[in-house]
Amino acid sequence: MQLCWISAESLVEQDIYDKMKQTAASLQQGGDPLWYPMRVTYSQELKVKAALEKQGIEHFLPMKYELVDTDGSLHRTLVPAIHNLIFVRSTQEHITRLKMFQKDFAPLRYITCRTSSSLHKSEILTVSDRQMQNFIRVASVTDDSVMFLNWESVADKVSRRVEVVEGPFAGVEGVIMRIRRNKHVVVQLQGLAAVAITFVPPAFLKLLDK
Repeated sequence: MQLCWISAESLVEQDIYDKMKQTAASLQQGGDPLWYPMRVTYSQELKVKAALEKQGIEHFLPMKYELVDTDGSLHRTLVPAIHNLIFVRSTQEHITRLKMFQKDFAPLRYITCRTSSSLHKSEILTVSDRQMQNFIRVASVTDDSVMFLNWESVADKVSRRVEVVEGPFAGVEGVIMRIRRNKHVVVQLQGLAAVAITFVPPAFLKLLDK
């Protein structure tokens, strides 16, 4: 994912539908699929996920267990871990056409940012395959060995880059951060999401920052 500054406006649900509708015909045909982090309006993540599955489109929706009150009884239920956010791997053309012509995909909104090379122009945000797979390794776990964090709560923390070299998270790269007085390995997607591994023995870590 490119280094960029995501404005407050961009973090709110982005709707560039009208602009994309005007330029859809000129979008490059084909191309390699990319990971697009996308806002989902009105908490319709599960509905959009079902529609993506029906279309056979690769996607990732982080989930976690929560106690949900149903008719006065508490049930442990899988729910979206990050509200109004889903990751879709496809081409921009394909996603835009789905948004334009199929109502199940109307809640999807691109997220934009300004990069160091284009401070006066917003670009649609993408995440590299490598960063996405690293994030999925941790964020796809639904037990208490991981915990999701508010991105703003960790954005300015001083951290050192490490790689987990042993155990169930071997190969994962992240940063060491102190959260609630304890040190954790945190995997971040800038401006979007952060998830922490609750415990990794120090002997299982290799320092990447020299």
